[in-house]
Amino acid sequence: MPISPELIVYGLIFVGVFVLVEGIYLTVFGKSIKLNNRVNRRLEMLDKGTGREQVLEQLRKEMKQHSKAQSLPVYSLLAEKAQKAAIAFTPKQLLFIMAGVSVFSFIGLSIGTQSNVATTLVMSILFGIGGVYLWVSIKAGKRIALIEEQLPDAIELMVRSLRVGHPFSSAIQIVSKEIEDPLATEFGVIADENTYGRDMGEALKDMAQRLEMQDMRFLAMAVTIQQQSGGNLAEILAGLSKVIRARFRLFRRVKAITAEAKWSGNFLSAFPVFALIAINVFDPNYYDEVKPHPYFIPGCIAVGLFLAANLLVMRILTNIKV
Repeated sequence: MPISPELIVYGLIFVGVFVLVEGIYLTVFGKSIKLNNRVNRRLEMLDKGTGREQVLEQLRKEMKQHSKAQSLPVYSLLAEKAQKAAIAFTPKQLLFIMAGVSVFSFIGLSIGTQSNVATTLVMSILFGIGGVYLWVSIKAGKRIALIEEQLPDAIELMVRSLRVGHPFSSAIQIVSKEIEDPLATEFGVIADENTYGRDMGEALKDMAQRLEMQDMRFLAMAVTIQQQSGGNLAEILAGLSKVIRARFRLFRRVKAITAEAKWSGNFLSAFPVFALIAINVFDPNYYDEVKPHPYFIPGCIAVGLFLAANLLVMRILTNIKV
């Protein structure tokens, strides 16, 4: 039996959601918004003639606007991830995009499928909210992973700058110019804030709290302690860089060791769902004889709960803290 064209339409529209949101994002903010851009976004904004104070204000607004909008309906679902991803869209713009994607999905589903209006409306809302949430989550995951990978190199660059006689504020500025985004823009904001009078340790703590990165907390604490008690900051940061690299290697090793268990858990949980979809696609009448049975619905609910419990248990077993 051929695959239902409605399923293909659902899949194409869901993929289209990502392409649409990413296209809008790059159209509005340009290529400089991309991660690991060789010329970081802050320098590109300065190169266009924007004043340093205006650039700092714009970047700080983008970095903090999402945490301040958690009280908005629906938006609280993705505020934390949008903050980590430093999404340049304002919260209201993201909500508007959710609504626009939902309308786009509704039109596409209405044209491409024969589902009733209620089903189409529910699926459109799910595509609008779920699609944007997944897009923001992917952005946040990639950005945090890149920052974690860049941080040891950035600290080593600070160490070299300190050892040749530069003050720590100059070391931060050098890092903001020499490395790539996303970490370059983060340190550039810290350098600008320090120029306008903010304490360096406080700025680093704020960044660590916003990104929720343990390694960044180590850096902020090391700088704060050195400011209060003195000592050789270059040696402290050199030791910190070694610790971060060791943790990073250990994390990668743990990730490799637990990869099989994670994929096994995901496969065992996803296989029944895909099998159910395949059965309904190739033989829609397969369950007709058992659907009237009083235990059919409770059985389906029980299977769903067991699958969710399997995912949860496997994630707990493989979530090893480093």
